[in-house]
Amino acid sequence: MSGEPINSNKIKPSVLDFNDIAAMSPKLAAHPRLVKWLLHALSVDKVNDIHSRNCSHLGADFTTAMLKDLDVRLRVDNSKVLDNLPDGPFITVSNHPFGAIDGITLIHLIGTRRPKYKVMVNMVLNHISAMRPSFIAVDAMQSDDPKKKAVSMQGIREVIKNIRDGQPVGFFPAGAMSKINWKLRLQDRQWQPTVMRLIQQLKVPVIPIFFNGTNSWWFNILGVVCWQARTLRLPAEIFRKAHKEVHISIGDPISVEEQMAHNGSLEELTAFLREKTYSLRCK
Repeated sequence: MSGEPINSNKIKPSVLDFNDIAAMSPKLAAHPRLVKWLLHALSVDKVNDIHSRNCSHLGADFTTAMLKDLDVRLRVDNSKVLDNLPDGPFITVSNHPFGAIDGITLIHLIGTRRPKYKVMVNMVLNHISAMRPSFIAVDAMQSDDPKKKAVSMQGIREVIKNIRDGQPVGFFPAGAMSKINWKLRLQDRQWQPTVMRLIQQLKVPVIPIFFNGTNSWWFNILGVVCWQARTLRLPAEIFRKAHKEVHISIGDPISVEEQMAHNGSLEELTAFLREKTYSLRCK
């Protein structure tokens, strides 16, 4: 998939269909009935349905329509920050416990107020074509593939351009979903130095945002056993949030001056911004 922006006439109604699966795994191309069963068993058919119903909307408008369709209610702590967002460029940093609903919700919260807000995402979320106008896609997997490296480099250039153009950008600095630690508590992976180095260099206000809650324990256990199986389970987890509340805690903007006071090294800045984000977690 390309990380380039697309226009509405290129929107694909489905997120994943038989042709996508066959391209990912050519051995399955000869088994359409099996693929159809897999799409149903993994709730991908439900994802396709809700995407097709709402894909006439793009970017932040799509996220608003999707949350309404799913009847997901939002409880936002310190919502006054949303009503007083900086006029110029800023960066949001967030934990990543859900893998999809958090990205959808983040774009809804910020993008409906700042329409040119974009979030850096991995290639899995980039399959949601109606949201691509709000995405900056990178390939988070470590790879020597020149094409994958080129996508990520293009993503970094797009981040810099957005900020220089006076627009906001969002990061999930871990680059992947949170996982269970040895205390059986859900926690982000290491925040990626590439992302943190960008934040260090761009020198704009940073708004920490914490998503409270978790996916099912079954989902998180799969992440310990087999991350690929957990990824396949992700669509079903989206629908577990239907008719429920997502609780988000928003921190006050962190000025460039405050960041500089904790910028003795990249590691120090990372620890400072991560602590600011996790301090928002509801006990």
